[in-house]
Amino acid sequence: MGFVLDTIGKLLARYLQKETPGTEPFAASDPERLRNLLQEGDVLLIEGNNRIAGIIKYLTQSTWSHSALYVGPIEGASEPNGEPHVLIEAYVGEGVISAPLSKYDCYHTRICRPVGLSFEDRNTVCRYAINRIGFGYDTKNIVDLLRYLFPLPVPQRWRRRMLALGSGDPTKIICSALLAQAFGAVRYPILPRITRAGSRQARLEILHIRDSSLYTPRDFDISPYFEIVKPTIEYGFDYTKLHWADKPKPPREVAAEDDPFPEGIFEGAEAAPALRLAVDGQVATLAPANENGAAPVSEAAE
Repeated sequence: MGFVLDTIGKLLARYLQKETPGTEPFAASDPERLRNLLQEGDVLLIEGNNRIAGIIKYLTQSTWSHSALYVGPIEGASEPNGEPHVLIEAYVGEGVISAPLSKYDCYHTRICRPVGLSFEDRNTVCRYAINRIGFGYDTKNIVDLLRYLFPLPVPQRWRRRMLALGSGDPTKIICSALLAQAFGAVRYPILPRITRAGSRQARLEILHIRDSSLYTPRDFDISPYFEIVKPTIEYGFDYTKLHWADKPKPPREVAAEDDPFPEGIFEGAEAAPALRLAVDGQVATLAPANENGAAPVSEAAE
């Protein structure tokens, strides 16, 4: 019986991992900038394009369907072309694996960076994830896989719980659970449940670590403890240097930068008409200055 369930589970996992045809990222990241900007301990969110990604996006109401931890070059793990593996991730049907950054060159990604994490704790987080390479996903657990095959309307309060269904075996990990456990090892918060207590004189916030299986890729994006790092902005963004395809670049302004009204711009214009206004019961006529620059004497009439 176990062999039959395992076989069915592997077939389901293979089906769920197939990419959806015709799906293209709306805004893929620049691979070179991304590579130079990533730091150890950063969380990389990915907008996937396979069948399981679409269901995760629906259940979490988010753009992000997958997450990976950047740990830097891993000793002994590289591609045939020599590119080192720098990411730790967990996949349904594959378990915890390492991967090169080029795997997501054509995907829409986002960097979430833990704020204020010490060097020692950063190493602990990375080492925790590296030590779990090889942990598997129990393909005999059909419940875990069937939940992704039925994108039925689910009440919002139950969507996160659907992602947490499973056997609870600690060696069977999904992507967000792995990262949540790694940061939990150093007590770094993601989206803890906060209980406020105290009196008028004092208030106390007690942070409760959520169960790691309840975390999703979206949680790193909205967490107040992770900084969103965008390569385009970090490397200096100047909108005036953009070239739009629908219209030519606007011409340079004629006026000098320090003088918005250069000399002679009003030459040939008609003289301003005289103005008449009432002042203390009298009517005064105001006229433009004469050629010598002196204002003419105003005429008053009762």
